Amino acid sequence: MAAAAPLERPCEGTAVAAPASAPLERLYEGTAPGRGVAAAGWRLCLAHRFEEPRQPYGAGDVSFRDVLRHIGLGLRYFRWWYKKTRIEKKSAFIDLLCAVPLQQIYGCPLGGIGGGTITRGWRGEFCRWQLNPGIYHYGTVIADQFTVCLRCKGQTVYQQVLSIEKPNTLQGWNWGYCGHYAFYHALYPRAWMVYELPGQNVVLTCRQVSPVIPHDYKDSSLPVGVFIWEVENGRDEDVDVSIMFSMQNGMGAKQDKSGGHWNEPFTLEKDGERVAGVLLHHCTRVNPFTLAISAREKAGTGVTHLKAFNPAGLGREVWQDLLHDGRLESPPGKSKLTEKGELTAAAVCASCTVPARGHRTLEMALAWDMPCIHFGSREKLHLRRYTRFFGSGGDAAPALSHYALTHYKEWERKIEAWQNPILENSQLPSWYKSALFNELYFVTDGGTIWVELPPDCCDEDLRGQAAAGMSHLLPVLREYGRFAYLEGQEYRMYNTYDVHFYASFALVMLWPKLQISLQYDIAVTVMNEDVQLRQYLMCGQTAQVKLKNVVPHDIGDPGDEPWQRVNAYLMHDTADWKDLNLKFVLQVYRDYYLTQDSMYLQDMWPVCQAVMESELKFDTDNDGLIENGGFADQTYDAWVVNGASAYCGGLWLAAVCMMCKMAEVLGDAKIQQKYMDILNKGKEAFERKLWNGKYYNYDSSGSDASNSIMSDQCAGQWFLGACGLDQGEFEVFPKSHIVSALRTIFEKNVMSFAGGTMGAVNGMRPSGQPDTSSVQSNEVWVGVVYALAATMIQEGLVEEGFRTAEGCYRTVWEQLGMAFQTPEAYREKKVYRSLAYMRPLSIWSMQLALERRASQAPASTEPIQGGCSPQGSPGFLGGDNL
Repeated sequence: MAAAAPLERPCEGTAVAAPASAPLERLYEGTAPGRGVAAAGWRLCLAHRFEEPRQPYGAGDVSFRDVLRHIGLGLRYFRWWYKKTRIEKKSAFIDLLCAVPLQQIYGCPLGGIGGGTITRGWRGEFCRWQLNPGIYHYGTVIADQFTVCLRCKGQTVYQQVLSIEKPNTLQGWNWGYCGHYAFYHALYPRAWMVYELPGQNVVLTCRQVSPVIPHDYKDSSLPVGVFIWEVENGRDEDVDVSIMFSMQNGMGAKQDKSGGHWNEPFTLEKDGERVAGVLLHHCTRVNPFTLAISAREKAGTGVTHLKAFNPAGLGREVWQDLLHDGRLESPPGKSKLTEKGELTAAAVCASCTVPARGHRTLEMALAWDMPCIHFGSREKLHLRRYTRFFGSGGDAAPALSHYALTHYKEWERKIEAWQNPILENSQLPSWYKSALFNELYFVTDGGTIWVELPPDCCDEDLRGQAAAGMSHLLPVLREYGRFAYLEGQEYRMYNTYDVHFYASFALVMLWPKLQISLQYDIAVTVMNEDVQLRQYLMCGQTAQVKLKNVVPHDIGDPGDEPWQRVNAYLMHDTADWKDLNLKFVLQVYRDYYLTQDSMYLQDMWPVCQAVMESELKFDTDNDGLIENGGFADQTYDAWVVNGASAYCGGLWLAAVCMMCKMAEVLGDAKIQQKYMDILNKGKEAFERKLWNGKYYNYDSSGSDASNSIMSDQCAGQWFLGACGLDQGEFEVFPKSHIVSALRTIFEKNVMSFAGGTMGAVNGMRPSGQPDTSSVQSNEVWVGVVYALAATMIQEGLVEEGFRTAEGCYRTVWEQLGMAFQTPEAYREKKVYRSLAYMRPLSIWSMQLALERRASQAPASTEPIQGGCSPQGSPGFLGGDNL
């Protein structure tokens, strides 16, 4: 800075000791609590460094035994990978050779559901971009910053980029803010950053808000984020405060230098509210978009701008412009088009006077408008959900900005009404409150897409006869659109169904119409087939892509054409998987039970019958219980199962029970009797073949690992309990056996693993050693652990459930620095697998279990409330609005 250097203590000063309960805050030297910061959530000092640098699971982590076992798979995968990535120049749906490295930097993503996301890290950087559907760009764009300027008596006394970075570009700016004086706090979909300005007696609190609101299908679709800057002046004199928001045109990818991009200032006044800013038009050939940075003009607040500067240069002209008078020069007109190889950026500045010992607010927004999208195949044009309300012409960024800045207070009221009953419940531990809401990031940042059904779409467009029996298929898809999210940011398959089974609780509890829309899409796919042949990598055999009357593994790859071509997964032929069909039936009844949507149940009933008929062939000995096929034929796709199994057998009996219940509801006595007969036989076979007196064996094969203790062995009971079918005439598994199994899992898989501090390992030997028979049996799967915890809570083991789940939260969010990228799996030491994964959304099944217990508790007991609907009704799913 050329003048008025900031007055601040050296960043190397001695850290003040923090309480043991706040290890991530121990370096915070400030005293300011910030303004309006939530009590619960994930908080850490900007100077924090995570000390455990884990590596993604790789070839070097495979045991020699497993290398020999899977040598054919390895060769086939490498051939396929080379052809896909090096010859076709496309991305692999799972890239086992080039895993995304761990960056311990991420914070709350910005944006609603299905319009793309931009992640702002916990140190304030804009660092993860998902604007093209399902495709991520990982990189910090250094020009995307907030800068503060303080002026007293007409002189600038302090000007600082609010970033701890010291980059090699824009060196004319004052970088290196001391992170010891700031902290970050996340409670999705909001976040707070609190900055003490050392030596200035001024505190800034930046509150970040995205419109992620349960049961709201309009505002929740908007691609916007709002930054509310609360400025507290502790001085005895007035201070003029300016916040400058700068942003590069693009997302730090090579397309930023492709040429033809340009910026222009805008103002929009409506209903007496005025918003001003700059539009950054990013004019790529495929999926062009416009970014908008803006601020709200109001009495006492001025908004100025700089329409273009070079983010690769020194940036002195920007710095000096702001330094001179706390304003930007605001030139009119459009900027010139960028040349190839040239970058451009823009800035908006909001300014006000804060009285002595007073407080003022500055409101800024980031919006992006990519209304029309192509997936990788470029075959079809899709319109995002928000275009229903803001148009598809590519000119909506000003209106989106205005709407965000004039409606965010309403969003916050709704968010608080939803969250406060949980946050204010003293029975719930603080880590759980943080985990419950912060894990919801994946609903928006899971490569999520939410698109409109074309207005001229008819049954035949959904492939004819498959749709004929579902009277509400088109009405649902027309009203609520099509929704899809990835299995994981690294596992690029949409609506991976064996995993969605776990994650679906978040959707059905908070956006039930999206769950129902997704189920209709799956149902259509069930009834269709794809006869194209391909080689499956695990076994090397050739089979068709999709069989009729079986549930697909996924609805497609964002690099291809989702919905049009399904089953991007080609490791196994999932037509022979034992869990997919069952998970469809279980979700259908669960959805009906929670929504009471009878038309949905009627439409799904023929599909349920079809998939169960398809499943019956796996009962090879006609004892009422299906058998696994001697390979990894379920969601644990590298863990071999042979014969009757606790996992698939339990899911089967739960699905048979739900078929009986659905038949009863629909008055189908013949089908009800058919499945009652199967259930009675199957229950006896399950107990006889698998119960060993303490828990259910992994499978009935008699192999060396057959009697392993599987943490997920009660998955069928988990779903039955969530639907109120776990007692009385619908008791499928003896209650005493379930409780004994859960206690054994807690003793062995939880407490005998890593000292009880890391959740539940998937498989444990009766001796107390992890099962190493497969590459997955000695992993912890976070989403499975949350489901296990929910099952424990359902069965009255509440303390054990919370202890089990807490291990995962502490490991992921506090020890490993994987906030807002919760992985599928980790081992006790060294490695993790598949960052930013869908399955941990299953934590919402814990909340459902708590609510169900509370509804059954005596009136004198303090309730555990979820506030999952405006009504708070038993099904808590009313109140959907458009």
